[in-house]
Amino acid sequence: MSRKAGVFMAVLLAWVLFGTAIRFGERSAAFASDESKKAASSALPYIPVVTPDRATLPWRIEDGVKVFHLVAEPIKQEFAPGLVMNCWGYNGCTPGPTIEAVEGDRVRILVTNNLAAPTSIHWHGIFVPSGMDGVGGLTQRHIQPGETYAYEFTLRQHGTFMYHPHLDEMTQIAMGTMGFFIIHPREPENPPIDRDFAIFLHEWSIEPGTATPDPIEMTDFNYFTFNGKAFPGTSPLVVRQGQRVRIRLANLSMDNHPIHIHGYAFKVTATDGGAIPASAQWPMTTVDVPVGATRDIEFVAHEPGDWAFHCHKTHHMMSGMVHELPNMIGVDQGEAEEKIRTLLPGYMAMGEAGMAGMHGHASGVTNYIGMGSMEGPFGTIEMGGMFTIIKVRDGIIGYEDPGWYEHPEGTVAKPVAADGSGD
Repeated sequence: MSRKAGVFMAVLLAWVLFGTAIRFGERSAAFASDESKKAASSALPYIPVVTPDRATLPWRIEDGVKVFHLVAEPIKQEFAPGLVMNCWGYNGCTPGPTIEAVEGDRVRILVTNNLAAPTSIHWHGIFVPSGMDGVGGLTQRHIQPGETYAYEFTLRQHGTFMYHPHLDEMTQIAMGTMGFFIIHPREPENPPIDRDFAIFLHEWSIEPGTATPDPIEMTDFNYFTFNGKAFPGTSPLVVRQGQRVRIRLANLSMDNHPIHIHGYAFKVTATDGGAIPASAQWPMTTVDVPVGATRDIEFVAHEPGDWAFHCHKTHHMMSGMVHELPNMIGVDQGEAEEKIRTLLPGYMAMGEAGMAGMHGHASGVTNYIGMGSMEGPFGTIEMGGMFTIIKVRDGIIGYEDPGWYEHPEGTVAKPVAADGSGD
């Protein structure tokens, strides 16, 4: 073996070992140390994608083929502290670990079915031979419980794609079986991306006090997640001021999701159909992510601060809602709340002056997080569901949470007299 080949194999082995060390489903897997990130970046011809709160799938080389292994299985998924669900996923989490490869790679993906039902796997948006397309009954036999199937093909495109079952999708996708398949371009990107994030959008129907999502629901969902997490369980996206940022969004839920950014305008640079020419891009602050689609957005993080990033369907920023409640806005309920508590301890009247203050109220129900909230530097952040924070700071090196933004003197809104005078 030549010295050049030996160096390449050593670097490759280091990267494989790095990937293997990742523990699926843990927040630390998405936010590795500075040293690990630098090592990974130097060993690869691309900036690795960070999937907050999720992992990247490790691979090995066999006769020039990149080999991955996915395991479809029942899992326990913590959406937020106090809310643990019985879901289905891959390799211990939903969405499953992100697959990363490079245009031109030959890949082999072993899929083991540890579910109680037959399954298959489809490579959504990826050009593959018909027999590798993963449609159960049409292009292949069903993967029976306990079986492992091998899918092998050469990657002939680049972009943001997905994998998911194509057999009893209503149940299996609703229960969480999905994941990212990222194919990096063969040639370096221009302009280069400094931080590359991936967020899977999903929605769930979960009755209060229960632990299993209802896959039969078609319209009335009450939990909404970024990468299987509902705020305040979501991790922030940490960025150094001045970096070019890409956020990849994917959606296999039953609704479109208009994803909105604060503090910036971005451009939609790609869909699951491919890159959008620069001449066809325009600035936006909200992108609608259709069902069964992906969208890539890019912006330069020039403005420091803590910036909200969320779905702009207002109910999608809540958690645990029950939607059959009467409209009580403006209604004086008198002593009704206190009297009802004698029969139902923990009861709280809902809707009299809106929903503020209801966040986090569990009414004594187990495995339930109310509407979700977090204590911020100025009080309660009354948000839940599809909500996270982009934290932009000068001098950021790693992906660790830098804490709350310290606003420069005179840059925070404050109370004044009704006529606008005084402090």
